[in-house]
Amino acid sequence: QVQLVESGGGLVPPGGSLNLSCAASGFTFDYYAIGWFREAPGKERERVSCINSADGQIWYADSVEGRFTISRGSAKGTVYLQMSSLQPEDTGIYTCALDGSLWSCGAWGMQTKFGSWGQGTQVTVSS
Repeated sequence: QVQLVESGGGLVPPGGSLNLSCAASGFTFDYYAIGWFREAPGKERERVSCINSADGQIWYADSVEGRFTISRGSAKGTVYLQMSSLQPEDTGIYTCALDGSLWSCGAWGMQTKFGSWGQGTQVTVSS
């Protein structure tokens, strides 16, 4: 059974930084995509960033490009999201998701339907 566990959320002031981690396990795909989504109160879930394990293609939402950096860890299924210059509008529950289709993520964009999801971690940006 595929499991994803996020960590690293918390409360930071505007302009601060946080590093989120996503650890996926229980899957057998050789190639996969891992994406980060976020959901703010009263808003629809939005795509944030994703990375493709086959060739490392990365995609960022316009709202976070230049401030967030996604990367793969050395362990299979581990992905990090480094967030800097955080603003109150970045507040939300950040959830990572995994999919066995490489079409889920590429430099061209990111799908919204991923096969497996984590529980999420809260990120609050406030003074």
